[in-house]
Amino acid sequence: MKKLMYSSAFYTLLGLLSGLFYREMSKAENFSGYSQLNITHTHLLVLGTIMFLIFMIIEFQLKLTANRQLFNYFFYIFHLGVLITVTMQFINGIAAMKDFNVSPGGVTSVIVLVEGLIQLGKLRGVFQKLIYKIVY
Repeated sequence: MKKLMYSSAFYTLLGLLSGLFYREMSKAENFSGYSQLNITHTHLLVLGTIMFLIFMIIEFQLKLTANRQLFNYFFYIFHLGVLITVTMQFINGIAAMKDFNVSPGGVTSVIVLVEGLIQLGKLRGVFQKLIYKIVY
């Protein structure tokens, strides 16, 4: 339960810092358009803070940490997925603010696609095991 609580606090801090970074970067670059930096703040707060608070409620009700290995798989893969997503948003957002050529078919999109597919495959297996343990 402490892991979930500390993770929620960690993502709250990251979310607030990313909002601050976006505001200051857009002021410094005199940028008023859209970039991925606009939404990193929201992604960190929702996928990090709020989801871990929801996981704490689920943990309290269902005692998911009883199966430590399965919980650790889920915990670290979820962290990895959120951090990869936000990292790629930062890269894409900074590139857009600096006016680099970031095309939809570029390397960034391919990396995100491959990592997303890997993440989905891993999470699917974790959730299947988790549901199996709960049901049976």
